[in-house]
Amino acid sequence: MPEAEVVHAAHTRRWLALVAVLTSQLVIILDGNVLNVALPAIQEDLGISQAKLTWVVNAYLISYGSLLLVTGRLGDLIGRKVVFLAGMATFTAASAACGLASSQEILIAARFTQGIGGALASAAALAFIVTDFPAGAERGRAMNYYMIITVGGGSIGLLLGGLLTQVLSWHWIFAINIPIGLASLVAGLRLIPSRPGTGTGGLDVLGAVMVTAAAIIGITGIVGAADHGWFSTRTLLAVGVAVALLAAFVGWESRVANPIVPPRILRQRALVGSAVVRSAAIGGVFAVFFFGTLFLQRVLHYNAIETGLAFLPQSIVIMLLSLGVTTGLMTRLGARAVLVIGLMLLIGSLVLLGWSEGYSSGGYFPWPFIGLLGVGLGAGLTFLPLLTIAMKDVPPADAGLASGIVNVTMQISGAVALAILGTLANNRTENLVASGHDPLWAFASGSAFGMFVGAGFVVFALLLSFVLLRPGRLNPAASPVHRPDETALDGLALDGLALDGLALDGVPGTERTVLDGTAPNEVASEAPVAIPAQQPSIADHDLPAKD
Repeated sequence: MPEAEVVHAAHTRRWLALVAVLTSQLVIILDGNVLNVALPAIQEDLGISQAKLTWVVNAYLISYGSLLLVTGRLGDLIGRKVVFLAGMATFTAASAACGLASSQEILIAARFTQGIGGALASAAALAFIVTDFPAGAERGRAMNYYMIITVGGGSIGLLLGGLLTQVLSWHWIFAINIPIGLASLVAGLRLIPSRPGTGTGGLDVLGAVMVTAAAIIGITGIVGAADHGWFSTRTLLAVGVAVALLAAFVGWESRVANPIVPPRILRQRALVGSAVVRSAAIGGVFAVFFFGTLFLQRVLHYNAIETGLAFLPQSIVIMLLSLGVTTGLMTRLGARAVLVIGLMLLIGSLVLLGWSEGYSSGGYFPWPFIGLLGVGLGAGLTFLPLLTIAMKDVPPADAGLASGIVNVTMQISGAVALAILGTLANNRTENLVASGHDPLWAFASGSAFGMFVGAGFVVFALLLSFVLLRPGRLNPAASPVHRPDETALDGLALDGLALDGLALDGVPGTERTVLDGTAPNEVASEAPVAIPAQQPSIADHDLPAKD
């Protein structure tokens, strides 16, 4: 076969494999979002108490969040195709179990299993894009499509969940995953290339058990803090055990020959710094979804479909930004400058939403609508630069672990933020009701307070970005001459510094780069917005019901 045809066939196969990967992400995102609007129907049909209902959401969050780090590393070691296929098979089978569930125990167990499958598939999917699309322009397009699926899937999930629940039944929100999951499995099996991992020689089983147990115990304690109290024996014991396990894990990893988290990955300043900033900023995004949904349904009396439509403008803005606007701004201004602009827009939008929910007598138009548009604009200019900065120095051999670090920090910090937000808002509402205020007005005021606290999280993220992501901290002294024709992130602007010739550690023929300060002509690689696969649920905290 002529060389041109071989190259064309490989190009076509790579993009078809991307379709399989994006399909898997779509089904995982759909699952998280359709569930939110179906919770009342599930509660009524299965006779689940409010306390137990939260576990329909939290069971997934605990298994998904606690396994992301290990599953990401597992893909690096044994091969990402195997991990991806195992994840999609587990997720699809668990979705069928959820749809057929006739009791709360079966549903909660199936949701926990879904989280395991979601963690396996998600970690391998992002690593596939990072490693299989090395050319700048191609990777940029792949990441754009990933983001569009992520954002579009969220909006589709809210609308689809409302339609399926109201027209058919809640069982169908899980049944819809089955054909999509099977299609993704077949396509992945045929199209995703089989590449061996780096090997499991002396696999750190004890380290994997310790970090997973720490995450499970810690997340369980955090998600129950709003119900049991932050200073209750249960919460303090869970957090204390998790911290002790993490300390033991760190000590063990420094001695073991083949650690789950090699020390070199923690020396990646851009990865660690951006993860910390993202952990703070995600609290603002969770505030929007959590309090926005409650406000629309309980104060403005929107049904599930109307609520999904209300969030649609926010998603459309992010999707439009992914078509080149953010890329152009990063080229001209640098990723850090765009990040700062995005965080400031998020702060202003959260304050506007808080004011409109607690102190404005209007409806959805104009202020909540403008606020949600602003959140879309801010999120689109925040999370793309953050993930681009995070992955800029990560060698392909550690791509799965790096994506796991990105995701697990976001999931855990999101759980912490949501627990704090729910507790503070609920306390505010209860105090106002006890003072004789109207319950609905008190609820709106509590929701507004939650938005303001969410804005405070983003302010903290902004301050952290100035400290942790300053150019001198991110860019250590450069070394050998670069070769621009062999780079993975060629031309990406970071604070005016071009990542021309970024080396791929472990790939023959590549060399470490010189950050020469040359202005790039185009941004070649763009990372996707990281929308949590499991959106915060309206059942996570006991807030006053609508009259």
